[in-house]
Amino acid sequence: MENKRFLDASDVAAYMNISISKAYKIIRGLNDELSSRGYIIIHGKVSRAYFEEKVYGCSLS
Repeated sequence: MENKRFLDASDVAAYMNISISKAYKIIRGLNDELSSRGYIIIHGKVSRAYFEEKVYGCSLS
């Protein structure tokens, strides 16, 4: 994963060593959380900062 602001399914799949379809499910779940909080989302992509916060449990930035 380069220094991208948004990650796509292939980035998430490579990072977590999972299938692309599972990565899409994870992205969909994270985007559902963000959408319910009123944030604008991009289907098929997730904010790198939010992804890392959810994976590691704290903000890394």
